[in-house]
Amino acid sequence: MLRHLLIKNYVLIEQLEIEPSPSFNIITGETGAGKSIMLGAVGLLMGNRAETKVMYHENEKCIIEGTFDISSYDLQPLFQEYELDYESVSVIRREISPGGKSRAFINDTPVNLETLKTITSKLIDIHSQHDTLQLVSDSFQLAIVDTFAQNQHLKEDYLQKYHLFKTLEKRFEQLCTESQTLKTELDYLQFQFEELQKAKLEEIQQQALESELKRLENAEQIKTSLLGVCEYLSNAEFSAISGIKLAIQALGPIAKFSPQIQELRQRLDSCRIEIQDIASEAEQLNEELLYDAERIETIKNILNHLYTLQQKHRAGSVQELIGIRNELQKKLSRALNYDEEIAQLQKDLQKALNELETAATSLSQSRKKVLEELSTQINDLLKSVGMPNSQFYILHNEANALTPSGKDEIKMMFSANKGIKPQELKNVASGGEFSRLMLCIKYLLAQKTALPTIIFDEIDTGISGEIALKMGNMVKEMSKKHQVIVITHLPQMAAKGDKHFYVYKESSSERTVSLVRELTQEERVYEIAQMIGGAAPSSTAFESARELMKM
Repeated sequence: MLRHLLIKNYVLIEQLEIEPSPSFNIITGETGAGKSIMLGAVGLLMGNRAETKVMYHENEKCIIEGTFDISSYDLQPLFQEYELDYESVSVIRREISPGGKSRAFINDTPVNLETLKTITSKLIDIHSQHDTLQLVSDSFQLAIVDTFAQNQHLKEDYLQKYHLFKTLEKRFEQLCTESQTLKTELDYLQFQFEELQKAKLEEIQQQALESELKRLENAEQIKTSLLGVCEYLSNAEFSAISGIKLAIQALGPIAKFSPQIQELRQRLDSCRIEIQDIASEAEQLNEELLYDAERIETIKNILNHLYTLQQKHRAGSVQELIGIRNELQKKLSRALNYDEEIAQLQKDLQKALNELETAATSLSQSRKKVLEELSTQINDLLKSVGMPNSQFYILHNEANALTPSGKDEIKMMFSANKGIKPQELKNVASGGEFSRLMLCIKYLLAQKTALPTIIFDEIDTGISGEIALKMGNMVKEMSKKHQVIVITHLPQMAAKGDKHFYVYKESSSERTVSLVRELTQEERVYEIAQMIGGAAPSSTAFESARELMKM
């Protein structure tokens, strides 16, 4: 329920704050005083489009803020779905900057307008005599039946089974498509796999083979160079080793005279040993390296085949080819197992469908069971609100396919006048007739579930007398369990309220402003008397006002 409403800098409202009663609230005022402006502000709080011309002061931002007690609405899952902090008393705020930028917040968390609409639609229900779109909606009519039948658990069970069935159905279709595609490509996949399998990729060391091929193809040049190295280092008369030996001999006799000379001799000896090792290794490499045309051809064949496979599969290495081969093996294995997997999924799908149809039947039976009772009660209420010749009943048909709402199609049929055959709601009722029909429906639903704050905007237009009293009594009865706010011109309705707010205009030398105040008991008597007898009510009007309030 709405605990507190703040409207700041909106159209003719500079600042307005009200704290409605948790039950029955009345808003009255002269035509044009600002009642519709208040509704427009609440509409912004519910996510309606904002325009910069809503500013009372052009250079200040507009703020609409509502504080709601939502403890009885079971909205924790919805808040969790939108990643919002749940508070039993939540604050919803809409701000519009002078530049036209709009921002919305739920418990100080920024939200987009779609989220704002989703949340606030659970908190506020605005209904006027011109609001017919909701009632003519097939889904709303079905929701009315479900609420009256108290089908919440049946609906939740059905929807859970429906989502499971649709998930399995989608998976089944996907699996069949994949199976067909793979079976079409099976021969080619098998060929690709066998080609890679025969290549024995794990045995191929690509870099080592490429290096070996380079050595073998350049064997003559390598051997010539290695022979030269051996010659220069050890074989020639003036080889490096021979020169170092002579140097060592020259230092031998004088090494005893100086530690530095001894060190030089040792270093030269180390050089001789290292050069001898290099010469020996070069000689060994030369002996081992043989030109092998057959080996060259073998390596070329291996590498050429490898390069062809890499180009074909767009792979940059042997490891990538191995990964591709393994993936092909998985696909082949999967293709062979598809039939078994599809058969199992088909069983699961049939089981889910059976359970879904059972749940749909239970939900449908519960709905059909209340259609006559619901129609009878609505017809009785319509007579009590001045429509004695009205006819209302509900047509039920079974849908061609299961939908998220079940297998039922509901059509509410209505005629307000004698001798006129009932037709679908969208074709028959006027604004005032719709308002009374909607009031009757919401009166019944209020006894079955926790409704959001209901705002009735002049739904009593065009009625008076005893019927107005009966409508007032209906709304009063609704307000025992739900918060109701009624904008009215009828004294019979206004007299029923627990709180009465009066909207009026006040003009200064500069501009007009809309204001609202909560009326005291005596002020209420005066306001209702004016509604009965005009601007200067008589003593009879005052007596009638007091009598209505006592009733």
